[in-house]
Amino acid sequence: MNSDLLERVRLRLAGHGSPADPVAIAEAVRAEAGGPVGHVEVLEALRMLGHEFTGVGPLETLLADPGTTDVLVTGPDHVWIDGPEGLRRTEVRFTDDESVRRLAQRLALAAGRRIDDAQPYVDGWLPGAGAHGRVRLHAVLSPVAADGTCISLRVLRPAVHSLDALRELGTFDDEGARLIRAIVAAKLAFLVTGGTGAGKSTLLAAMLGAVDPAERIVCVEDAGELQPAHPQFVRLVTRPPNVEGAGQVTLRDLVRQALRMRPDRLVVGEVRGGEVCQLLNALNTGHDGGACTLHANSPTEVPARLEALAALGGLSRAALHSQLAAAVQVVLHMRRRADGTRHFAELAALTRTEVGDVRVVPVWTNGSWTRRRLLLTALLESKGVDFQC
Repeated sequence: MNSDLLERVRLRLAGHGSPADPVAIAEAVRAEAGGPVGHVEVLEALRMLGHEFTGVGPLETLLADPGTTDVLVTGPDHVWIDGPEGLRRTEVRFTDDESVRRLAQRLALAAGRRIDDAQPYVDGWLPGAGAHGRVRLHAVLSPVAADGTCISLRVLRPAVHSLDALRELGTFDDEGARLIRAIVAAKLAFLVTGGTGAGKSTLLAAMLGAVDPAERIVCVEDAGELQPAHPQFVRLVTRPPNVEGAGQVTLRDLVRQALRMRPDRLVVGEVRGGEVCQLLNALNTGHDGGACTLHANSPTEVPARLEALAALGGLSRAALHSQLAAAVQVVLHMRRRADGTRHFAELAALTRTEVGDVRVVPVWTNGSWTRRRLLLTALLESKGVDFQC
């Protein structure tokens, strides 16, 4: 099939406005050919255009792999995936940068966004969870992306592992499991920290699954990623604005709504903005055992990270430290090893300095207790949980 005919078929399908299923593609080929078209030409067109107008195109097979966490396109012949084996290049190829651009534009439209020369980047969620989980889209068009259009797809699969399953996977050992169960039983408020893909949501979901079934958990999320095995787990999920910029429902909105739903434990899937102010307020109103995840390179960086986020919500530094000290007791830190496996690396407790600032002090690191372990045992004992280090 010659390139001119293929381009005319593309334009016809793009302007038609209806789904480009195999029948529509075949009809477009016959209409644009201007004469009889054999089965071979039609099949070739279906092969070349089928992926282009349906699903996520040639990236579909990559997303279908249950181990894939990210699919990254940095050029027509540079398609990468991330997963348990780390970042690696695939054999998937696009015809040219224009085909990558068309895919980015179609995915943006599916996410209720637009991407063009006037708005050369997009961030949104692809509709539906599908077989491979929910997918977050980010794309940048050339020439803003100097070496060609870039597409990033982040796969958010439901975090459904139990603590026992994580123990079997090697995320923590028996001592780590005993420690985590004690924190849940004591209803300590906690943060789960780590980098992207470190397993924060997986650990949080497992801990929520270990909560007493009589307790009601109300969870606020961006992506609906947490799905613990708990009979009283209620999820509220944010909604982005539509193409007109209306209809947005933010994490801050949902935290306020969650407080009216009689939660025993209030959970925020990930704190990334001013909603930290509402969360800390909520955790200071008698909601023990609350939790959230937070991007941070180490537990000691948590106060500075929260200071920056609280500033977005109009909370002063002094007020943030005062709220944080009263609201959160411990930090659990996850790390991703070089081989791609995730592990529970550190537990830290929050203390206050003489001037009132919050410090995060390690009490357990890589399977060994530190000299500050009594901070944790005192916390657990104050909640009626006897724990021997």
